[in-house]
Amino acid sequence: MTKQTVLGRVTQLARANINALLDQAEDPQKMLDQLIRDYTANIAEAEQAVATTIGNLRLMEQDHREDVDAAHEWGGKALAASRKADELRAAGAGAEADRFDNLAKVALGRQLRSEKEAETAEPVIAAQTEVVDRLKSGLDRMRDKLTELRAKRDELVARAKTAEAQNRMTDAVRSVDVLDPAGELGRFEDKVRREEARALGKQELAASSLDAQFEQLDALGDSAEIEARLAALKAA
Repeated sequence: MTKQTVLGRVTQLARANINALLDQAEDPQKMLDQLIRDYTANIAEAEQAVATTIGNLRLMEQDHREDVDAAHEWGGKALAASRKADELRAAGAGAEADRFDNLAKVALGRQLRSEKEAETAEPVIAAQTEVVDRLKSGLDRMRDKLTELRAKRDELVARAKTAEAQNRMTDAVRSVDVLDPAGELGRFEDKVRREEARALGKQELAASSLDAQFEQLDALGDSAEIEARLAALKAA
């Protein structure tokens, strides 16, 4: 995987709109679970690629430092050889002085090559540093996004459980309303009252019959009294 591909995928995933994805999902919880798995795998894959890119950058930086150090070192050697040549020439050893001047030229050539290599590497290092910084930033956003995904999933699961509990409670209340135990009690009370009314009716009927019997008894008593008085009149 090239760094450009990694950078593109990191940027795309980091910019993903979770809420928009949830709105489109038939089963948000399953979608979030899959996203979490995908993000976790993509982050691990991106981390490996970014680590490789960082490693390559560090090697380039190390090579650049070595080129810079080599340029300084060859410059020092060229200066030392040139001074030695000047000393020998001043002492009349022209041939030996020319040899040291040639060594100075060789050192200067290597200094120049090291400087050019360092200069050539600098824009590449700058570009790679920018890429690494963007990859690191993208990875941080992906990790934040993964945390957001997990929080969304936990929130969604909690809301689903709450909704399920509310639905169970609503169904239970609806079942109570359908059965209406108060209505059953009312019907039972009506039945009791009807039985009580029947009992009162029977008692009233019984009382009426008893009164009639006593009235008949009283009527018989009156007839007997009348007959007795009539008999007394006749006997007088």
